[in-house]
Amino acid sequence: MIVAVGFIAMVSSEAAGPSPVNLGTSGNFVLLAKTGISNTGSTLIWGDIGVSPIDSTAITGFALVMDASGQFSTSSLITGSVYASDYSVPTPTMMTTAVNDMQTAYTDAAGRTSPDWTERWAGDLTGQTATPGLYKWGTDVLISAAGFTISGSSSDVWIFQIAQNFNLADGANVYLTGGALASNIFWQVAGQTTIGTTAAMKGVILCQTAIVINTGATLVGRALAQSAITLDSNMVDESGTMIPEFSQVLVPLAGLLFVVAIAGRVRNQKK
Repeated sequence: MIVAVGFIAMVSSEAAGPSPVNLGTSGNFVLLAKTGISNTGSTLIWGDIGVSPIDSTAITGFALVMDASGQFSTSSLITGSVYASDYSVPTPTMMTTAVNDMQTAYTDAAGRTSPDWTERWAGDLTGQTATPGLYKWGTDVLISAAGFTISGSSSDVWIFQIAQNFNLADGANVYLTGGALASNIFWQVAGQTTIGTTAAMKGVILCQTAIVINTGATLVGRALAQSAITLDSNMVDESGTMIPEFSQVLVPLAGLLFVVAIAGRVRNQKK
């Protein structure tokens, strides 16, 4: 009986799904792009960001402050460092390696064969739940406002191969259940990735073109783009520890409380 119980425990702890994608040194960045990272508004980023082969002039909207070493810069919007191809040695070589690793990771994710599901849900993931595995679509993929759930353990892996565009609609949420981790979820997108206004995205985005993160959206994971990344008043965190699931409730609530406080202040001034 004891041996049987031990065997069952060992089997249940095994990871389900494909082997994870090796990000190499690109995994040191929460945002990495080849042609630029632009920001509008009060974005908050936890982790390092970088660009190459484009230089630091393509990183806009962050009010960068160069470190005395010349190897990296900082920003009040970023808890981490900013790197670019035109910074002092050894940064240029580091960035070239990171971008090459990003492209290798993309090729790995795109080249996985024998998918568990092909054209699942006809490319509309809204309201569905994905168990661990390799998913492949030859079309656009959409998640509407009702959201999409990824369910599995902390050791399970998901790879989503998308041959065209990926769109997470305004207000949509990618939910993680059962202990699933954003770091084990890989979105390989050949077209453009668009994260809609106030949407909540989870996972590592490996995009062959642009990643557009619209106003108020959040990302738990990484955005690795072979062209540009566009931000607008977002929160981006590789681990998820700084962006709880209920952030979409807290942000509007904080705004409402602010308006109420101002209204009360005006009312008191009139007395």
